[in-house]
Amino acid sequence: MSSLPSIRRSGVYSLLVLLLAGLGACIPRYGFAGGGLPSNIRTMAIQPFDNETPTPELQRELFDAMRKELQSRLGVRDAPVERADALVRGVVRTYDVDVPVGFTATSTQQAVTTRRKLQITIDVQIIDQTNGKTLWEKKGLRAEGDYAERDEAGGRREAIKRVVNDIVEGAQSQW
Repeated sequence: MSSLPSIRRSGVYSLLVLLLAGLGACIPRYGFAGGGLPSNIRTMAIQPFDNETPTPELQRELFDAMRKELQSRLGVRDAPVERADALVRGVVRTYDVDVPVGFTATSTQQAVTTRRKLQITIDVQIIDQTNGKTLWEKKGLRAEGDYAERDEAGGRREAIKRVVNDIVEGAQSQW
């Protein structure tokens, strides 16, 4: 007789586990696999952006940052242009440096800039190469980067990081 309550108890537990598992199967699952891109987009190629600025290193730095971040954050693999499901292309329109942000004064009351910012403006497009449709596009995407006096490269890295983040967020918003 002492084994009867334990059998009932284990049966109740088993039934409870089955009910919870069945209930869990009925709940719709939401996720961000594929980064908000259509399910047919598994590979992506990133073309170096055309550079309309007098800063040649900007094109390479933007390209490197996009290759590093876009594919991993959007859940796609790298592929050559001719075999990629999606293509990222664009144009770097402006690169404005030395926009004063903060000032300090010397003992002679002469203003000396201590902080500066730069601005990068790009046009970007993500295209589904299987059907030629534009998945996401933004013209005039602008990002800024603050930097200390004589550290333009640091400000450029910050602005590029913000541009790449805005591209990822834009692509993910399409789901």
